[in-house]
Amino acid sequence: MNRMNNANQFYNSIGVKKVINGASWLTKLGGSIMPSPVIKTMEEASKWFVDMDDLNQKAGEFIAKITGAEAGLVTAGAASGMVLQAAACIAGSDPYKINQLPNTNGMKNEIIIDKGHLVAYHHSFRAAGAKMVEIGGVGNTEEWELEHSINCQTAAVAYIFSPVHHGAIPLEKVIKIAHSKEIPVIVDASAMLPPQENLQKFINMGADMVTFSGGKGIRGPQSTGILCGKKHLIEAAYLNGPPHANAVCRSAKVCKEEIAGLITALQLFIDTDFDQIISEWTEKCTFIVESVCKLPGVQAKVEKTNPQILSAETTHPRAIIDFDETWNGLKGEELINILSTGDPSIHVRPSEKNGITIHPVNLQTGEEKIIVEKLIELLK
Repeated sequence: MNRMNNANQFYNSIGVKKVINGASWLTKLGGSIMPSPVIKTMEEASKWFVDMDDLNQKAGEFIAKITGAEAGLVTAGAASGMVLQAAACIAGSDPYKINQLPNTNGMKNEIIIDKGHLVAYHHSFRAAGAKMVEIGGVGNTEEWELEHSINCQTAAVAYIFSPVHHGAIPLEKVIKIAHSKEIPVIVDASAMLPPQENLQKFINMGADMVTFSGGKGIRGPQSTGILCGKKHLIEAAYLNGPPHANAVCRSAKVCKEEIAGLITALQLFIDTDFDQIISEWTEKCTFIVESVCKLPGVQAKVEKTNPQILSAETTHPRAIIDFDETWNGLKGEELINILSTGDPSIHVRPSEKNGITIHPVNLQTGEEKIIVEKLIELLK
């Protein structure tokens, strides 16, 4: 019995509906589908016991090598990495302070963040006890706002890469300003892979710690992530997390099977020909767009990758389906809800113009045809 039949048999047995994922690498849909070598490595790793300190160290060395950072660490997802970033910057390696978190009384506990980066994920910094200091406004942030927000209570400056915030200070300038005042810069690049060069890009810019999801573009276990950066900060992050019993991030364990799976997925990721993969994604988007654009009132296009814009929305092509002023049929959230509650359940994202966006990165072979058939049925 093949993988799909096995999966269907299990999910059917507990009454869970299969989903066609045209909404990208979303946690609520399971992230990504792990390649067979990743699953095989996890199964093999499950047969043995190891010293977790030793495993974490060796995995960290591999992460450091491929990211060009001084050190690395496997985390329980990118959000866990953000908790560890904050904890490392606030408590460092001081056992008294580590034990005190998330109570940060008497510590430098302020993390500066652009208002345009307040996309809910900054709560991970708060989980470690950080006090968020917001700068900027709608559409624009000036460099002087960052300069004058740094004070004796500043522990770090945070930079989150989602969504696009055109008025935010570019990361390079954030790093320059923060480092001029000896303040570390912590980056959430959860969904910024691919391309492979982003594994090193932000470290090369001078970021002090960068976190990536292991369960999105890397296609490792969904509950994993990587943290890379300065050696003393990564060491502090490790002390603030598992397996240490008194750590604020103790609850975010990563098992040996997940670590093994993530390292295997990382090796596959850096060996992948993403020019070919992006070409395949673009073909799926083109098929969808060309199939629906003939419908009256429908305006569809393929939005291609744009490496000049650093955003999670520009790392892969997308099919965008909007509607002109003559359209009086389904659109926006109503269309999205009907697709998701149908059979099969098809998940897509909203567009900026009350249409829909289809991300091809998790579409399995032939699923683009199923999406087109359903869209034509609903929109004709």
